[in-house]
Amino acid sequence: MIDNVWIHEFPAAITVCDAQGIILAMNEKSCTTFEKDGGANLIGTNALACHPEPARAKLSTLLESGSPNVYTIEKAGIKKLVFQSPWYKDGKYAGFVELSLPIPEQMPHFVRD
Repeated sequence: MIDNVWIHEFPAAITVCDAQGIILAMNEKSCTTFEKDGGANLIGTNALACHPEPARAKLSTLLESGSPNVYTIEKAGIKKLVFQSPWYKDGKYAGFVELSLPIPEQMPHFVRD
């Protein structure tokens, strides 16, 4: 699991993979979210194998390019913001972090200039 204690019970799914797509860490919410796919047993496996097409091709492109990807989804009546971003170790591209945050159906938006 992840060493930072606060991450374990953080109310959003956090999944971390290396530059080849190997899942390195999942917090409790991520393990629960992906329980049908193996939960914590996914650690050490390739995230590409967990995705059907065309999502697999998209993830492969993200891993190769190191470009971030942000979108919203709704599944089982729960709306989520999915934020996929590269992470770095000693300034070198090391893989991707995916945050999947539940968001309310109606959410305030503030413009602060």
